Amino acid sequence: MPNTHKNYLEVVDLELSYGSFIVQKNLTFQVKRGEVLIIMGGSGCGKSTLLKHLIGLMVPSKGEIFYEGEKFTCSDPDGQLKMIRKFGVLYQSGALWSSMTLEENVALPLQEYTQLKSNDINDIVSYKLSLVGLKGFETFYPSEISGGMRKRAGLARAMALDPEILFFDEPSAGLDPISSRRLDDLIINLRNSLGTTIVAVTHELPSIFAIGDNSIFLDVDKKTITATGNPNELIKNPPTDAVYRFLTRSSN
Repeated sequence: MPNTHKNYLEVVDLELSYGSFIVQKNLTFQVKRGEVLIIMGGSGCGKSTLLKHLIGLMVPSKGEIFYEGEKFTCSDPDGQLKMIRKFGVLYQSGALWSSMTLEENVALPLQEYTQLKSNDINDIVSYKLSLVGLKGFETFYPSEISGGMRKRAGLARAMALDPEILFFDEPSAGLDPISSRRLDDLIINLRNSLGTTIVAVTHELPSIFAIGDNSIFLDVDKKTITATGNPNELIKNPPTDAVYRFLTRSSN
């Protein structure tokens, strides 16, 4: 029977720290199924650190993370791995293996984590690359394509195992405005067609306003969430000066 828990991800009273240095504290928020949540805030506020906690690369000093109502933090290794198998992650660099072609990069998770036959894997790889607009580039190496195409190839690999939730770390970083807009459109189309839940760390305003259904603002000074809501609504009624400055890039 499928899990119909309303919120795919729930974070309760989370504290992020490096030793005795607290990065963020009292973080509580939810991400609904099929929603795009933006994690935003100024440089050094802990956006990427929070992402690392959400995908299990770091352990919080306090608080809980739940997926589909099941505790992720301090779960037994098998239980946590079962949840992680439902994740897809697109890192800032794309993180493709330079010695592998695009089709080999996308096939790798399928070879590692499934018992599928090579013909079936090839079919899935072709489908995933076509979804991100890279049909015909299967045999290209990462060095032979543009930065925007590498990001899309990284997205195809992140989607290889049909994840229920996708995590993005600065997906538009280093891209020109046109490539960035194409990636934003692709993210929205994938969410709409596949119903994937998405959590994205980004400081790029066009992306924030284009793809965000909801957002949390991590305040670097107060070390906690000081705003939540749709970014397009927050800019109309910013709850704090820091949120206003961030969303308008104002120094006033």
